[in-house]
Amino acid sequence: MKKILISIISFLLLVQSSCQPKPEIVGLGIDSQYSIERMKLLVLHPQYESQAYRWTQLDVNGSDSLISSQRDLYFCTATPGDYTVRLQLIDSLNPYVHEVHIRVWEEEVAYSPYISEVYEFCPAPGQFVNKMPAYEDGDSEETMLQKVRECIVGTQNTLISLGSYGGYVTFGFDHCLINMPGKLDFAIYGNAYYDTSLDRLGGSSEPGIVMVAMDVNGNGIPDDPWYELAGSEYNNENTTHRYEVVYYRQDTLSTDTMRHKGVLWKDSKGQYGYLQQNAYHSQNYFPSWIDSDTLLYQGTRLPDNAEDYYGDGSRWILYAYDWGYVDAHPNNKLDKISFDINWAVDENGKRVYLPGIHFVRVYTGVLQVCGWLGETSTELSKAVDLNLLEE
Repeated sequence: MKKILISIISFLLLVQSSCQPKPEIVGLGIDSQYSIERMKLLVLHPQYESQAYRWTQLDVNGSDSLISSQRDLYFCTATPGDYTVRLQLIDSLNPYVHEVHIRVWEEEVAYSPYISEVYEFCPAPGQFVNKMPAYEDGDSEETMLQKVRECIVGTQNTLISLGSYGGYVTFGFDHCLINMPGKLDFAIYGNAYYDTSLDRLGGSSEPGIVMVAMDVNGNGIPDDPWYELAGSEYNNENTTHRYEVVYYRQDTLSTDTMRHKGVLWKDSKGQYGYLQQNAYHSQNYFPSWIDSDTLLYQGTRLPDNAEDYYGDGSRWILYAYDWGYVDAHPNNKLDKISFDINWAVDENGKRVYLPGIHFVRVYTGVLQVCGWLGETSTELSKAVDLNLLEE
């Protein structure tokens, strides 16, 4: 009788346990189904604050593979189809698994592999500033920006100059440029060339550093976190990170002597110098459409790459850094002018995985003046999504 009673009690406890509802996350903030165009970004943000997150995706064999351990999942793909991702909330009090089905469909209007928009044009002073593109009386930041669009948007292929160190341009594409595994993702064209008489790669190489960003907030403008693409010189002991320089408008300087020397610059290392006007370019070197009397630029400064070849100032050679910079190699060296989104690092130099990008910023990476040749300034003419070009 006692054994029977114990069995009945155990059965009732089992039934009661099986009837208990499983814990649910109220207000998770993520639906179970989504439908998006390919090469568009889907941001999945769980509202629930968990101890840890684990995102997995079903592969072709039906197995789960880890795709992220961050709270937010940034999903974008170039391939139409049906995808399943799982979110596992790793929480000692309330563990939970949520499955998301994503249908990806092909765009109705084909994307362009070229630049679709230019958002910012902020060149530092230089000998080609106010010339590439040309400034005219009355031009504003917006009219100059429109001139840049006419140079590099779409299949346009006209050079613009970013001036001395720090000068930059910010542009974007009409889609999320996908980070394709094991491949270079996009190319940027400049006007570098090799001097074939040298025993190492060099000639005219004016390296520009590349920054990238995803449109995480979905507002279509480049106000999201930026990441540097770490090129071959990122860890060079002579590369300076968190560098700053200020340029001063010529006509605000106090003496005729200082005006004659050109545009004064001062940097965060306590150094200063001048961008001197040369015989070939007599226009104002400071951007004429800018109201401010000073311009501040911040970023990574690469080591100087110029050599006074004969030591008498008659011949200057600008040597090419190996990879990862704009305007460092001739345009027919596609692998050398192309970039991998997997090179992205945060402000501390830590690798960051980005499934795709919407925005690109290029800025001149060196601060040097080469005698009669003038200051080093990055030039570029167009950019292309290599993945779309292959389709």
